[in-house]
Amino acid sequence: MTRIVAGTVGGRTLQVPAKGTRPTSDRVREALFARLEHLGAVDGARVLDLYAGSGALGIEAVSRGAAHATLVEAARAAVEVCRRNVAVLGLAGEVAVVADRAERFTARGAAQPWDLVLLDPPYDVPEKDLAVVLAGLEGSLSPDAVVVVERSARSPEPTWPAGLERFDERAHGETRVWCAQPVTQPSGDALA
Repeated sequence: MTRIVAGTVGGRTLQVPAKGTRPTSDRVREALFARLEHLGAVDGARVLDLYAGSGALGIEAVSRGAAHATLVEAARAAVEVCRRNVAVLGLAGEVAVVADRAERFTARGAAQPWDLVLLDPPYDVPEKDLAVVLAGLEGSLSPDAVVVVERSARSPEPTWPAGLERFDERAHGETRVWCAQPVTQPSGDALA
């Protein structure tokens, strides 16, 4: 059983797709969101949850004060589970569900920048495919955005594109979580 840990819908349970997903444990989600809240990355944020599965990460963000979340999932059964979870929790105005592949969604860019991006791909997604998704985020992030990647503890660190740099890495049993942020450009007059 997966449940929302805290916030406006804290304690409520979520449906989980019967197969093909690996929901983030409540313990890892609690630790992750405690860190993100400490960084000020959740309150009022525009959130992108890629490889959404049940939608637990994006819904957790909205429950804890994010302004809006977009759940992106390619598997038809998981998309339907996300839609049911959003409807049952009464979050249709704050959470959108998009049926698409993460690499195709990020390649299109965003109309408004994302403040928090959560990526929890299936462990069998190759690193090169994940690198394409991460590269697709460039130009779609706010200056203070946080990008979170959750993988198996045995997976190598993601290949960050030139526009992102890792600032945190945490292990939670069989799960490893990396956080990155946009590279800040030096300010000033280039001709000085």
